[in-house]
Amino acid sequence: MKIRYLLDENLSPRVKLTVARHYPGLDLLRVGDEGAPALGTLDPELLVWLDQQQRVLVTDNRKSMPSHIADHHAVGGHHWGIFLVRKRTSLLLLAETLSVYWDVTEAEQWRDV
Repeated sequence: MKIRYLLDENLSPRVKLTVARHYPGLDLLRVGDEGAPALGTLDPELLVWLDQQQRVLVTDNRKSMPSHIADHHAVGGHHWGIFLVRKRTSLLLLAETLSVYWDVTEAEQWRDV
């Protein structure tokens, strides 16, 4: 199965625009989009949704996300990958990286990674 991405709401909306412009074949939602969790969804709820929808989270939340992931795993939860982005990563580099991961790996390889 190919990777399906969810962009965290704390990432710029320009990330989605850049990915769509350069790599329109990627399955990419952003928090707040139709079919995605609403803006303001708490991280623990987001992790449950990601597990159910089999999507990789792309976020720059290095502060609280690790503890939320640990709590999620402690109750038997899983996720389909968490990609932590550096705050100053260029939009084009991020888009290219997501495309490369989509192209050369399968979603199952990122389970709980």
